Amino acid sequence: MIRKTYLYENSSWNDSLDGTLDSLNTLVICFGSSEYDLIKTGMDEIYHVFKNSIIIGCSTAGEIYNNELYENSLSIAVIKFEKSMIKLETHKLNSSEESYDVGIDLANNLYEDDLKGIFVLSDGLNVNGSQLTKGLNAILKENNIVVTGGLAGDDDKFEKTWLLIDNKPQANYVSALGFYGNELNISHGSQGGWSKFGIKRTVTKSHNHVLYELDNKPALEVYKTYLGLNSKDLPSSGLFYPLMIKEDSDAEEKVRTILAINEKEGSITFAGDIPVGSTVMFMKASFSELIEGANEAASSETILEHKDEKAINLAISCVGRKLVLGQKSEEEIEAVTKNFSDNILQVGYYSYGEISPLNSGACDLHNQTMTLTLIWECEDD
Repeated sequence: MIRKTYLYENSSWNDSLDGTLDSLNTLVICFGSSEYDLIKTGMDEIYHVFKNSIIIGCSTAGEIYNNELYENSLSIAVIKFEKSMIKLETHKLNSSEESYDVGIDLANNLYEDDLKGIFVLSDGLNVNGSQLTKGLNAILKENNIVVTGGLAGDDDKFEKTWLLIDNKPQANYVSALGFYGNELNISHGSQGGWSKFGIKRTVTKSHNHVLYELDNKPALEVYKTYLGLNSKDLPSSGLFYPLMIKEDSDAEEKVRTILAINEKEGSITFAGDIPVGSTVMFMKASFSELIEGANEAASSETILEHKDEKAINLAISCVGRKLVLGQKSEEEIEAVTKNFSDNILQVGYYSYGEISPLNSGACDLHNQTMTLTLIWECEDD
């Protein structure tokens, strides 16, 4: 594996793009400002230099480059695989109701006997992340295939997100990249750091990822009670108070964050499903808890499988964490990189949702986590 990372900021690159890495087996991953005009010239240069490469990417709520956070920039990784193969599939998402079927189609199109992992990027607003991952799991769950990724972001505006499709920024798409070969390794880590507070509540009315009632009261009314004066800034202020959801007594706890509100219906749209009968609690976090969560993600059991080979780490953190941490956001990025050697290069972004395996091994949508995907090829002795 040959890999390089670059940063495009204020209309210039921090280094010249290396065209010798261009090939049919080269991956260029781009995480950029939701204001595409700010990075359009940089993207045009990527398309010119890497004509034969697979190029994927999405809009963000902040770009990660090495151990620093940037805004209105473009952070990219160029990876030329020497012993492995890659394949890209994309799918139009006409509505969030199609998310499950899109997941099935992507998994079917990518599945081969030597499929090692899939990295997914999705529209951040018009998707049901829970149903998307359920569709992927329906095909992949018995095959020990690692699925990670994230939803696109739009700072804290929740107005528009894009994916790179056919060399253009487009909304309402999902892209999935398959990694193939026995020489390829993919490890992952995902942790939050949020703590529960208040009373347990029961979801009494919902439809997929739209929540209508908690304890038979309008969900938006309940949320506004907790937020107080901050409720005027919904949906962005809701990122400070995500929901813990537990679907049944045996299920793993998950975190769900707000994407949109509907004042007329009194409803809240989340990034993933909120099934009727689920138990939920509000959550909050301190600086230290979130930073420790990032540290735990980078020191997880699967991440420690890496033995100092040349690697790329894709770090995806939630915009809610960025809003809480503020100027301390770089401390959670540094909490990740302090666990890594110089042989690991890092790019990433702040998202509207993260995709990573649960303890069961099946992938699922997460919110408010730091999620890591470490990719490397075996090296000759």
